Amino acid sequence: MKLTKYGHACVRLEKDGKVLVIDPGAFTEGPVLDGASAVLVTHVHADHVDVERLKAASPELEIWTCERVAEELAEIPGKVQVVRHGDDFTTAGFAVRVFGEWHAKNHPDVPIVQNVGFMVEDEVFYPGDALTVPGVEVPTLLAPTNAPWLKLMEMVDYLRTVRPARAFSTHDGLLNDIGLGLVDNYLRMESEKQNADMRRLGIGESVELG
Repeated sequence: MKLTKYGHACVRLEKDGKVLVIDPGAFTEGPVLDGASAVLVTHVHADHVDVERLKAASPELEIWTCERVAEELAEIPGKVQVVRHGDDFTTAGFAVRVFGEWHAKNHPDVPIVQNVGFMVEDEVFYPGDALTVPGVEVPTLLAPTNAPWLKLMEMVDYLRTVRPARAFSTHDGLLNDIGLGLVDNYLRMESEKQNADMRRLGIGESVELG
C-alpha cells in the first residue's frame, strides 16, 4: 500500500489500483481526488472537508464520515455513509475500522464537534483532530503535529502512548519553514528514543507500507 502526503491534513492511499483519500480539505491543493474511489472525512472543519470539491467529484465516489459532516454533504452527488466509533466497513477494497467520537477541546466558546478516526487495513491510523488511542497495534500513525488545540508535550505523549512502528506528521499546514523545522527536530528526537521511523513527509512525497 502506498501512502502519499498532501497539503496540511490530507493523504492518499493506493492499493491494487484503487485510491482512498482521507480529509481532502480546503488547505489541500491539487487534483487529490483524481482516480479516487472513496473518501474518508474525520470531521466538519473546512481544513478537513472541502464541500465544493466533493460537489464536483464523481457521483460514484463513496464518502464515509460522521453524522455532522454528512449533514453538510446532503446535496453532493457522491454516496455519503455515516459511521460511528466501533464500526467497520470495506470501501474501494480497503478494510476500515472507526475509532473515536469527538474533536479535541479547542476554545472555551467553541462547541466540540464530532470527530471519527480511521484505521485502514490494520496498517494506518488517522485520528483526525483528536489524540484518540485506538487500543490496538498501530503500525503507521498519522500524528497531528500542530494545531490551536495541541501542545508539543501532548504530541510527544501521544507518540509514546500509541508507540507506532512509523509516524508521519499531519495537520502541519499552518506552519512556516521555521515551525516545520521544529517539527522535524522533535520527530527525529522521538524517532531515536523509540527506535521507530517518525518524520514529516513533504507534500507529494510517498512511502510504501507493508
